[in-house]
Amino acid sequence: MSTSDVTSDADGLLAEQLLRLTRRLHRIQRRQMEPIGITPAQSRLLRTVSNHYQHHDESPRMADLARRLDVVPRAVTTLVDGLEASGRVRRVPDPTNRRVVRIELTDTGRTTLGSLRSARRDAAEEILAPLTAAQREVLGGLMSTLVDGMPERSC
Repeated sequence: MSTSDVTSDADGLLAEQLLRLTRRLHRIQRRQMEPIGITPAQSRLLRTVSNHYQHHDESPRMADLARRLDVVPRAVTTLVDGLEASGRVRRVPDPTNRRVVRIELTDTGRTTLGSLRSARRDAAEEILAPLTAAQREVLGGLMSTLVDGMPERSC
């Protein structure tokens, strides 16, 4: 077996381990989100609305959300409908263009984001429990290297 075959096998095993770990993390997060009453897709939309506002100092348009989430506008409409029904976001008219609708977080939405952050921390703690503090630091550095090396579209 050549060195490239061994490397390829090791990379394949590593990729499989990363996928298994990702699936496990998603299962744990879903379990912890269930009491909050929100889906992973709704959670992502709430975070995107919050992040957009922090970086642009204005609420995002539906088109902004669709582009950032890399989904069709209809999918955003469905997510916003559900979040609006639960009081977590509201649609507001754009002050400069009445045809444009912007999405704002409500107080309930901000509270939900706090609960989601706690759920994510708890999920991470469950996944990382077998690691020492030093191992977590090394893993954090490795993960940063991988994430920073990804093209923006892949993130």
